[in-house]
Amino acid sequence: MNSALLQPAFSDPVLDAQRSFRVALKALANPGQIQAMPADHLPPPLAGLDAATHALCLALLDVDTPVWLAPAFDTPAIRANLAFHCGCPLVSQRALARFALLDARDLDDLSGFDSGSDRYPDQSCTLLVQLPLLDGGAQTAWRGPGIRDRQPVALPVTARFWQQRRERLDFPRGLDLLFIAGQQLLGLPRSTRIAVEENA
Repeated sequence: MNSALLQPAFSDPVLDAQRSFRVALKALANPGQIQAMPADHLPPPLAGLDAATHALCLALLDVDTPVWLAPAFDTPAIRANLAFHCGCPLVSQRALARFALLDARDLDDLSGFDSGSDRYPDQSCTLLVQLPLLDGGAQTAWRGPGIRDRQPVALPVTARFWQQRRERLDFPRGLDLLFIAGQQLLGLPRSTRIAVEENA
């Protein structure tokens, strides 16, 4: 490993990871509601990763979580830092990944990611998706557990993404997603139902 590629991580590895993990859980428990990561406890951005994306990697990835990197994130610096700080194995096949790191360009093709099984739905892949913003896209209405009635969301993603998600959703099997931009994140668990409001 090239030590020159290594960059700082959490100041307090245990407590900062716990804080970031709790925010991720809150995002998935409250689908569509933007959550802010604790700014005072974020690691520095890592060559291509926003601060919150970097924090989620440090909080969620470990030796038992194989990770697939989209081309934009498959860099020597990211590989070196994930290996050093997280110890997570990096895999070249989507089907082997428990987590995947994507950006907007990768959302039109979600094929190959493990959506779990009826017996072990928790073994599906979780997608960490870094976006420039968490709004500005087509208006959608989210419903389901954790949502009181209807949650309006306007993620800047394509109609193809929503189609891809529908094709891979057969509850309890499916993909959970965390969308990240800057210091914010937004959760989309498999239990959430989405209606695209084309005329909004």
